[in-house]
Amino acid sequence: MKNLLILTFSNLKLDARVTRQINFLKNHYHVTVFCFDADPDEKGFHVYKVKPTRLTLIRKVVCSIFLLLRQYRIAYQLLYDYGKHAIDLRKETFDLIIANDAETLPLAFEISDSKSKVFFDAHEYAPRQFEDRLYWRIFFQRFATDLCKSYIPHVVGMSTINNGIASEYENRFGIKPIIITNAANFFNMKPRQIEGYPIKLVHHGIFNISRRPELMLDLFDTLDEKFTLDLIYLLPANSSKKTKAYFADFKRRALKNSRVKVLPALKSSEIVSVLNENYDMGIILVPPVNFNYENGLPNKLFDCIQARMGMAVGPLKEIADVTRKYNIGVVSKDFTPSSMTRELNNLTIADVMRFKNNAERAAHEMNAEVNKGILLQALGDLV
Repeated sequence: MKNLLILTFSNLKLDARVTRQINFLKNHYHVTVFCFDADPDEKGFHVYKVKPTRLTLIRKVVCSIFLLLRQYRIAYQLLYDYGKHAIDLRKETFDLIIANDAETLPLAFEISDSKSKVFFDAHEYAPRQFEDRLYWRIFFQRFATDLCKSYIPHVVGMSTINNGIASEYENRFGIKPIIITNAANFFNMKPRQIEGYPIKLVHHGIFNISRRPELMLDLFDTLDEKFTLDLIYLLPANSSKKTKAYFADFKRRALKNSRVKVLPALKSSEIVSVLNENYDMGIILVPPVNFNYENGLPNKLFDCIQARMGMAVGPLKEIADVTRKYNIGVVSKDFTPSSMTRELNNLTIADVMRFKNNAERAAHEMNAEVNKGILLQALGDLV
């Protein structure tokens, strides 16, 4: 077997995409994963665990100065102080290094030698990742763009999550990525039958202020009594004080509506079965505040498809295209609660059951097993 190194500056317990990537490859390569943490029960690969760089106030100030001065190499070393691990990792020859997200590219090339090839998996479009935030535009946008300009021309291959982001990378940096979506594993299951009202809506994922979660609470100020909503949220331990305070206020407001519940996060292995057993439609009402949201195709969509659920989504291009292609739900005219209310209030139980049944075809065509074949073929051609 060939030796393969997967680099990610994340905790595998919270990173569904990289976890799937590992599972695709661990039976075909000797896999080492450079990460912050992993489930100790995971088998079939070696974990090289590191501590995240501790960004003290002084370090942040110094780093900000170097970012403004466009001294990106020094800024990178302050932000991602993992160069010392490259010495250890270079002791083993890797045939291929997969760099997850643009931030890992400099480390990947520091580890690589004449026998190593670097493959880049872009989870987002890095140069516009948080363009809705002023501080990010000031300090990090040029930095992220420089990483892409400096390293993408030297990778042997590249993947990303959908056609919109792939086109932007190709137009800007001259390499055409293959598409590896965030699709969940295939589940052989039947849709939950709806015995009567209410129709049960659900939204699950990481709690993030910029995704405007309050819009779903606003929705239930006008939505018919025939609907309920469960919000299954993960609040990461490293969330800012602002986010934690907002989440506390959000939960207090949700308590005022008896048809809305805020529930704790599920284990990734439980999500699809819990959705299938308890819910009828997933809801995604996220305004396009930045390029990546506008072109998003998130895990939660594919979880709902595998759970054989209908969808209620805003007009984000990629999500709306999937919803319309397979006729699995409704797409609101805009991102306002009133627009989504109009779409949902017109639905009958028969409509929702039709969406749920239509999800069967989508589940067979959009799943991790399909992506596994695409990735194995691409990497096999390289090594």
